[in-house]
Amino acid sequence: MLKESERLIQQFQFLMEIDKLKEILRQSHLVVSKRRENSAEHCWHLAMTAWILAEYAEEAVNLWRVMKMALIHDIVEIDAGDVYIYDTYDEAVKVQQEQQAATRIFGLLPVDQASEFRELWEEFEACTTPDARFAAAVDRLIPLLHNYYTQGLSWQEHGITSAQVYARNRDRIANGSSKLWQTAEVLIHDAMEKGYLVKSP
Repeated sequence: MLKESERLIQQFQFLMEIDKLKEILRQSHLVVSKRRENSAEHCWHLAMTAWILAEYAEEAVNLWRVMKMALIHDIVEIDAGDVYIYDTYDEAVKVQQEQQAATRIFGLLPVDQASEFRELWEEFEACTTPDARFAAAVDRLIPLLHNYYTQGLSWQEHGITSAQVYARNRDRIANGSSKLWQTAEVLIHDAMEKGYLVKSP
């Protein structure tokens, strides 16, 4: 076991390192100012949304574990960057970059905490447990809500169509919460009707 002072130094180093997440800009825009959201803000909002909407999870979940996943799931973006959900990219390269980032960043922590963080992050990425499926569902729901409540700002900037929105979100949200997907479908349809989102032929 590390001496208390050594352990605390490692924890401080990690906390200062993850401050960099505030510098990683996403494509989602904030509802009021319309500036781009950063990844740290997204993680906080995801944790809050999971907490508020936990009653709609498809299966029973451990909310504390879901919120932990929400808070750490994008930490790897400090090294790997944020990949826009609708971009085309090499999945194998993305996975490799994020794995390397997880090793470096979580490795700053004391071994016990590093193991917990890495296991939670891996679980979220695998999306095979009820906790991970719900966390992933809410992770996809939030950008959709941002687009709806900013009149499709990011969708329009990138020329996104309704077919793309359905393809990238349907399964991920529905697998974690059929109720949230039903509601998302209503919002997507309304967004098309209002001209926020281009309807695919």
